[in-house]
Amino acid sequence: MDENKNFIEEPIKSIYVSTLFRDQKENLKLELIAGEEGLKLRKLVTPDINRPGLALAGFTQEFPKERIQILGSTEISYLKTLSATQRKNAINNVVSFTPPCLIIANELTPPEGLVALANKYKVPVFKSALETTQLIHMLTTYLDYKLAPETYLHGDLVDVYGVGLLLVGESGIGKSECALDLVERGHRLVADDLIKVLKRSEVVIIGFSAAKSPKLKHHIEIRGVGIVDIYALYGIRAIRMQKRIEVQVELVRYTKDLDYERVGIEDKYTEILGVKIPLVQIPVIPGKNLALVCEVIAKNYLLKILGYSPAKSFNEELVRLMTQKNIEEAKIDPWIDYDIE
Repeated sequence: MDENKNFIEEPIKSIYVSTLFRDQKENLKLELIAGEEGLKLRKLVTPDINRPGLALAGFTQEFPKERIQILGSTEISYLKTLSATQRKNAINNVVSFTPPCLIIANELTPPEGLVALANKYKVPVFKSALETTQLIHMLTTYLDYKLAPETYLHGDLVDVYGVGLLLVGESGIGKSECALDLVERGHRLVADDLIKVLKRSEVVIIGFSAAKSPKLKHHIEIRGVGIVDIYALYGIRAIRMQKRIEVQVELVRYTKDLDYERVGIEDKYTEILGVKIPLVQIPVIPGKNLALVCEVIAKNYLLKILGYSPAKSFNEELVRLMTQKNIEEAKIDPWIDYDIE
């Protein structure tokens, strides 16, 4: 299987400093004090934050110039101990690298010379009323989301018993019909057709509808019927805004030549944005109840999370019986022996 056939590649993400200022001006209590020309010049490409103490002291060999630079009480206090010339050189050590922006925490007074150098190099400088630790935490949370790796894929995402099932397969194989059947059985639709996926950590990917307008979300296209509004037909209980993708279910056309999984002892996996998730391939034949199969897949996944694998337990018991010297020695439940029905 070509694991990338359902995916649309996206370039590395970045945002302008002006976007950060617009989105978080109130939350981060930001006030622009210098470098206004750099708002639409400087870009943020990483959620990592730096406190430039070493650079201010003169060591710039490994200076992470791509990060936001935070000046807290320690940095400001250090600069106050320097002479005017030393202070200018120390600030120049940081600003000359043209980092995306500088933020002074704790509503501290900017050191003398910073505003002039920031305007010279067109580096935005903000002042925040937040404490340094809180500021860094809130900045990192915001940037983690805005700069999270993303991709788009074709399929359906449904919350089945709390498990995010991603239904993929070739066009016309029945993904949307299966998703609609799952909704009818009481499960929740997240997205149909085009799904946007964000990587939220090394092991978590979140999927939601790629539709720009809320009024366009939670619709399913059914061939021969047209567009179906799930919210209008089934109500709020039938939809969900986003869901972690935990299992990929691939619908494939049945052919006699392929050897399909019969026992399920060996788990298969696929990767989305570098995150490894279980893969289940389901052969599609007329009359097959795909929604029921998807429910079983979700329940099996929940059992495995709890440490129980039905297929492995079945195989272990079968091996145990086969290795006994006398198969008649296997203990049979007396309730079965004495049942006369």
